[in-house]
Amino acid sequence: MTTDKLVAVLMLTATMMLPTGCGGVNNALTSKKQTVEYYRIYNLATDAGKQAVGKAASDGLGRNTSNINTTMPIPASAELPEKPGRFKITDPMAGTKLGALASMSGGLGFKTAECEGAAWTAKAVRTVSGSNTLNLSTCLFQYKGGYHLDMYATFTKVEGGLSEISRQMAYAAVGTPEEWVEKTFNDVLLKIREQTGAEITYLEGYPEPGPLPWLDQGDRAGQPASPKPGT
Repeated sequence: MTTDKLVAVLMLTATMMLPTGCGGVNNALTSKKQTVEYYRIYNLATDAGKQAVGKAASDGLGRNTSNINTTMPIPASAELPEKPGRFKITDPMAGTKLGALASMSGGLGFKTAECEGAAWTAKAVRTVSGSNTLNLSTCLFQYKGGYHLDMYATFTKVEGGLSEISRQMAYAAVGTPEEWVEKTFNDVLLKIREQTGAEITYLEGYPEPGPLPWLDQGDRAGQPASPKPGT
């Protein structure tokens, strides 16, 4: 834990202990949940086969998640398409009572990414007890120019309540949920680049990412570096 982060945690602890009135105390002790969406789309310029690219992506996911399920569907045609596919967001519970209840509670419902036409797909989960749950879907679309890698993530993080102090201390030590989402994306890219030599270009996403991880580390000579937060 860095000095700055330790100071921030101690200040938060002191603030929560101050007698700021019933309203402030109740707000601090109220447990809140927030659901957040992320997505990224990258172009991968490489001659590597889909098995090699899929394995590299799976290795990257495995550094930060558990319960990884991958599939490699039989292609509908032997001819590669001119343009890559794109993931679609669906909610299988839309229009149902359960889906309406989820929407009323302020969540994102039961959104998931569909990878129709993808050469390889993966779904992975990372759960931190009492803190957050990350659900990540990855779609690899092959086309004549290489591949598109589409990644979609949702996570629900818990804030406030009696566990907030210990939660903030954990964030200071190992990173926030937002940092872990970015780290997971970056580890997938690093493994693909390392194992296939792919030239990777960012195309679109939300929220906007920082530099590609090897550039973020000041490495412009082609050697991948470990992304932040610490592995």
